[in-house]
Amino acid sequence: MPKSKRDKKVSLTKTDRKGLSNKQQIIEDIQQCREKYDNIFLFSVQNMRNSKLKDVRAEWKNSRFFFGKNRVMQLGLKLISDDENSEPTKLEQGMEQLREQMIGQCGLLFTSESKKTVLEWFDTYQAEEFARGGFRATKSVKLKPGPLEEFSHAIEPHLRSLGMPTKLDRGIVTLYKEFTVCEKGKVLTPEQARILKLLNKPMATFKLIINCCYTKKDGFEEITKREIAATKKTSKTAKQPTKPATVDKKGKKTDEAMSEDEEEDEDDDDDDEDDEDDDEAMEQDDSGDDDE
Repeated sequence: MPKSKRDKKVSLTKTDRKGLSNKQQIIEDIQQCREKYDNIFLFSVQNMRNSKLKDVRAEWKNSRFFFGKNRVMQLGLKLISDDENSEPTKLEQGMEQLREQMIGQCGLLFTSESKKTVLEWFDTYQAEEFARGGFRATKSVKLKPGPLEEFSHAIEPHLRSLGMPTKLDRGIVTLYKEFTVCEKGKVLTPEQARILKLLNKPMATFKLIINCCYTKKDGFEEITKREIAATKKTSKTAKQPTKPATVDKKGKKTDEAMSEDEEEDEDDDDDDEDDEDDDEAMEQDDSGDDDE
């Protein structure tokens, strides 16, 4: 059927889209950091959590983190030489190698700390976090029949909605039969993940992994070898010829080329929406205790 011209896309997200000016600002910031700091590290994230990433930023106050769309960060690292026939410099080669490694969920760290200091800190740092739906359980969790004294009566309907066989016995939440929350090695459902959070059983580990780096002293170096597999998105775009992006001498993308990126711009600020029901239930729990 032909599409009506009156049809309009209506965004249901609560956050505003980040426009062209924001992308240009990120590119300029990356270019300034490239000149200011001695070392650049490319890292990937296991079990991404915004709160934990903020803690890491606080630990490295004298450094600068960038964690956004790869295409925007790649533009910030791109260098264009004045003489096209001249051989690429060490800096140009290093930036190009970094850009090639930027696939998947990754970020940039600009710092003047030594490479040894950075690698030692990132090797030892990790933080436990609650698993989410789609995560494979690291252990089996089973609950025996009996009272669940850690829960208040106000949260009992929420536990039943998550699939737990519970009832109220004289105002105490009671499990009336054995219940298996999860089994080791199996993928967690959103309901199982919420139950594990209510039981205070973290299974995921937040960790930053340094993949490669560029230092002004040694140049580019690959730290962690990984298989860079083409995703559906990259394989699809590889088959279709694309227009070359026009870039000025400072490495800034023109307005015409940048406008093409806005079609794919999405925000990652709503990672914790799955936990809203738990928070509401816990608020009801607190109000119920106050009434008593």
